[in-house]
Formats: sequence, C-alpha cells, structure tokens
Amino acid sequence: MLLHGVKDTEFEIYHGDTLTNDGDTLRETNPVKKPVFDAIVANPPFSYRWDRSDSTADDVRFKNHGLAPKSAADFAFLLHGFHYLKDEGVMAIILPHGVLFRGGAEAKIRQKLLDDGHIDTVIGLAPNLFYSTGIPVCILVLKKCKKPDDVLFINASEQFEKGKRQNRLTQDHIDKIVNTYRDRPEKIDRFARRVSMDEIKTNDYNLNISRYVSTAQAEVEIDLEATHKELVAIEKEIREAKDRHNKFLKELGLNTLP
Repeated sequence: MLLHGVKDTEFEIYHGDTLTNDGDTLRETNPVKKPVFDAIVANPPFSYRWDRSDSTADDVRFKNHGLAPKSAADFAFLLHGFHYLKDEGVMAIILPHGVLFRGGAEAKIRQKLLDDGHIDTVIGLAPNLFYSTGIPVCILVLKKCKKPDDVLFINASEQFEKGKRQNRLTQDHIDKIVNTYRDRPEKIDRFARRVSMDEIKTNDYNLNISRYVSTAQAEVEIDLEATHKELVAIEKEIREAKDRHNKFLKELGLNTLP
C-alpha cells in the first residue's frame, strides 16, 4: 500500500497466519464485535499447500462451504476474507484460473458460492502481469447481497501492453475493465457477457471464462465457387503466357517448354 501512495497512518499491519486466523481481533466469536469491512482486496499465494487440523472443518469461516483441499488453499483464503465482508460490501481476490473449474472439494465450494448468489463477476487477465508468476490469473468479485441472478464474465486476456520481461495493463486497459464491471452490459463481443445462473448450472458450475466469452476469431468462410473460377482464370493466364514464351523461343531457334 505504501507503493501505491497510501500513508502508513491510514492502515494497520499485523503479522500472522491468515489460515489459522492469528490475532485476537479476527478471532472474535461474538458476531456483534466481529470486525467487518466495506471492501476487501486479497492477493494470496497461489495454490498454497496448507495444514488443516481436525477442528478446521468447524471453523466459522469454512463450515458453511467446506474445506479447500490441502494441496491448494485458494478457496480457504477466499472464504477467510469473505467471512469479514459487510453485507453491502465488495470483495476482490486474485487467484489462479484453476479455482474456476477444478473439481472435488473446490467444486463444492464454488457451487455453494454460486447457489447463494455471492459470485458477482469473473475477470480473466493476461499472462505475465506479475513479477512472481507468468501464468494468467483471474479476479473474483464477491458480494454477500448480490441482486442480479447472473454472473458477469470479462475476458481481458488480450488487454495488455507487451514488455521485454513482463506485460502490463495500461490505464486504457484498466478503464475498459472497470467501466465494463460498472456498466454490467448484456454482451460485448469477445470481451464480456452476463451469463444466467441457469446456463452456469447447465455447465456443472464450471466458470472457465473462455466457455462463456471466447476471444477466438471466426474463420473467414471460403466461397468455393468463386475460388474455383479464380483458379480457372489463373490457369488460363499461365497457358497464354507459356504460349507467348514458346513463340519467342521458336523465333530464336530454341527448345520450347513442354
């Protein structure tokens, strides 16, 4: 936050383990005293391997959704932040694309979040935007009281400026993504689409972005009849050119082309 111009007097930093929920303030069991926030932003380590104790399943943060697998704590970080979100708040978390389609325990958590109407927007970003990894990532935007019965998908995988070692988002790219999120359009070709929950359920709660918003360019349809006429005309030109060439060769007393 210091790098982004936020003064150190405007925030507090605590050292501890997010997943074990270190800190007396966050471990408050009284709902009245529990800290809640208008906005939560998170960039946790991707697919972090975590140690779950026998009592973790009863943790108030996880018990309504289930536990993330030991091999990937992505949803554990998400549920931790979501637990402290105000009813009218907004949460944005950066995660690997695997959370959008992986099965097992993660599929159950994803389905619960979707059925409860908590996943508001899925944003796919270009690869190689971060210093720590070159993989493409996604941003999940969550709300506790989401109104529309759909999910907005934004495929921003082509929104980047290529650099020597790392790609970057320009202000124009950021504005396009943010404005699309705010306006929530029905559809923008090859960039965004609002997808109904019925369609998502039909796809077994798979949130793979390219399934709903593809950036693939449609192949140009070939007119076979026009192509045939063009080839016939080219062959005619070749024959006429060869005949003229052979005429010159005969005049010079040279062998003609077959």
